[in-house]
Amino acid sequence: MDRLFDIGDSFAIPGISFGEAFIQRGFSRHCLFDDGKFEEISSSTTEGVGARIVVGDRTYFTHSTGATPFAASFSLQEGLGRAGINNGPKLLTETRPLLPVPTLPDETPFERIRHLDRQTRMLSSMVRQVTFGWSSGAGEIAIAGSVNPVCRMSTASTRFSATVVVEKGGALFSGREVRASRLSQKEFLDSTDLENVAQEAFRRSMLLADAIPCPAGIMPVVLAGSAGGTMIHEACGHSLEADIVLKDFSSFRSSMGKKVASSLVTLADDPRIPGLFGSYAFDSEGTVSRRTILIREGILGSFLTDIHSARQGGFPLTGNGRRSSYRFPPVPRMSNTFIMKGNEDPETIISQVEEGLLVIKMGGGEVNPTSGDFVFHVTEGYLIKGGSKTVPVKNAILTGNGPDVLMDIDAVGTDLHFEPGICGKSGQEVPVTDGQPTIRIRHLVVGGSDTRDEGHP
Repeated sequence: MDRLFDIGDSFAIPGISFGEAFIQRGFSRHCLFDDGKFEEISSSTTEGVGARIVVGDRTYFTHSTGATPFAASFSLQEGLGRAGINNGPKLLTETRPLLPVPTLPDETPFERIRHLDRQTRMLSSMVRQVTFGWSSGAGEIAIAGSVNPVCRMSTASTRFSATVVVEKGGALFSGREVRASRLSQKEFLDSTDLENVAQEAFRRSMLLADAIPCPAGIMPVVLAGSAGGTMIHEACGHSLEADIVLKDFSSFRSSMGKKVASSLVTLADDPRIPGLFGSYAFDSEGTVSRRTILIREGILGSFLTDIHSARQGGFPLTGNGRRSSYRFPPVPRMSNTFIMKGNEDPETIISQVEEGLLVIKMGGGEVNPTSGDFVFHVTEGYLIKGGSKTVPVKNAILTGNGPDVLMDIDAVGTDLHFEPGICGKSGQEVPVTDGQPTIRIRHLVVGGSDTRDEGHP
């Protein structure tokens, strides 16, 4: 720990606004099971130091391999040189690692995955392909800097995915389900039913095989809690990250303190929730994590910030400076972002819709953060008719505008569901969780492959 304090002290020199060294050692295992066999089994290690120096509004970032005082000192010296600062501290020569080697004591559950493949194929003669993905990791991280002197933490994560392809009438239909959390492999297996994950993927593929083309039009849309907040994350969340706001790329750039959503909507970001995929005790700058209420009862109250954007914009520091590894500088990122639960029963919310679409699971899509315009695919959806869920549909697409959708929410359920994901930004991918209760949007453009105005079955 003494050496970490020495490294942190190295940033307290004239000319530097602030800076830090991010020191990382990580170990991970991955496997891909497909077509009845393990197609890929691999392990990887990560070890290095990233040094960031901020001078005024300019950032200088360097990184090097190795988690030693020498690597940290060398990266700092390189950064100082790029910044034109020549009166930095002496180069440290010690090569003993600053962090222990992270370990994964449990073996990958190969036999369980093989057994699960056999079980899944026996569910139906229509099954044509079963694919499982497994990854687990452990890490040791230290952050030493001028704002947060020293931070040490251990990390763990585990992820399991299942994809099942079935054939009907000569056409193929694919279903997918994923579970992921910030838990060790043992904790993950103790709390996660892998068989249920595979069965959900199979159920979704069979559902699509029997689904009708989705009618197109403008209609009420109910997003079930299991939709997982993907729309909120993509269509609204990124526009609330402070660097996007400061670049004038955000649809919320001039909306602080104003009504931006229905009064039923309170939107939070909370990395402290135990076990969720986007959780952490400290962010990648060493700032203690905390819950941030972004929108309270429809009023915009905060953006998500790292140290740099908080200082530039005069915003509160929220502890959302995140990076994917030592090779990148931190930027403001979401963690576990969700609409807080409301007061209405989910079934009642559906029963009040005469004709519309119920979305159970969201797929991928595209968003313009400046305008908030989005297009999302629906991987599991049902028509609502006469206040009841009816037939499943396929090829449904949701098109709209994030800020408009927030204003158009007229019901929020008492349930709250979280879904893990991987979020990409600035060339980096970090684990996140999106969450929401059941919500109803008054009107949304639904694209589909059935363009009949009426009379769909």
